[in-house]
Amino acid sequence: MNLGLRMMSICMIFVLYTGDGLAASAAEVETFVKARIEIGEMMTNYFRGGETYGEGQRPSPEQMEKMGADINAKLSTLLEQHHLTIEEYRKRSPEVFADDAAVKSYLNEHPDLKQRYEALPLDRMGRGRSGRGY
Repeated sequence: MNLGLRMMSICMIFVLYTGDGLAASAAEVETFVKARIEIGEMMTNYFRGGETYGEGQRPSPEQMEKMGADINAKLSTLLEQHHLTIEEYRKRSPEVFADDAAVKSYLNEHPDLKQRYEALPLDRMGRGRSGRGY
């Protein structure tokens, strides 16, 4: 009986410490929320004033490639302000935003950021099938 209890305790400790390692720190939440807001606003403005390709017409593959390079350049510049690279942001942001309680808590403490965050088209920022996950 004691051996079973000890094994169960060790397993619980392992699970608890592993879970803590995945939780986002307050500084990470702040960094990623601010970055997501700025990325969302940049992307909204980028496509708001973008070229028109005709009604219902998609850009050519060359135009898409040019747009992708332009967006990545702007995104790199924006993320540098937060000491992040595109790869770091894409890798870590799903983990940070998975901690919904921490994100909501941070936003509740910063009503100005909360208003900007809630105005974002989040359905196209990683939650939709076609989004790039920004």
